[in-house]
Amino acid sequence: MIFEQGHLYHIYNQGNNRQRIFFSRENYLFFLDKVKKHMLPYADILAWCLMPNHFHFMVHVNHLELPQVTQGLTSSQTLSSEKMQPFNYSIGVMLRSYTRAINIQENRAGALFRQQTKANCLTRVDKISKAWYQAQGVTQVTIDYPDQQYPNICFNYINLNPVKDKLVKRCEDWEFSSYPDIVGLRNGMLISRERIAEFGLQLI
Repeated sequence: MIFEQGHLYHIYNQGNNRQRIFFSRENYLFFLDKVKKHMLPYADILAWCLMPNHFHFMVHVNHLELPQVTQGLTSSQTLSSEKMQPFNYSIGVMLRSYTRAINIQENRAGALFRQQTKANCLTRVDKISKAWYQAQGVTQVTIDYPDQQYPNICFNYINLNPVKDKLVKRCEDWEFSSYPDIVGLRNGMLISRERIAEFGLQLI
């Protein structure tokens, strides 16, 4: 994953061999706690959706890297010991730590997610291909519209994904997405309503 500061990205991954990555409601909530720790310091989230075997996030990148203080040092040592941790590395840490927890829970071993997490830029025309296509089982939101419309296409794709995949009949019935927050049914703190308004994003 290569990020540029100040741009919108669609970040996604799925279970290795399309296997499940969430086995219970507690797993979804545990993963969201990790998102707060490993993604929110770097980026504002405009849309998100966790599905049984994959996830989607639409983010605005605010910081490419942030200080990561080495554990176990005294306060007098911290200023000289800070290491910079890139956003893409923090996402990797998040997925690896979640995998370890699920492997223990499910008495399994090995990779839970596909090896590469994807991050497609939505605000650079030169970074967007011009057709719908399937990549590793996850549909990409890339159609031949003016560049300012790509973010709204992705915004709707992520929020409507549970209905598209026939998990529920109404988007508001899927707990693990930003849709209930965006339409005012829930006051979730994960999304940035200011960024959504800034980019003029609207549900269709």
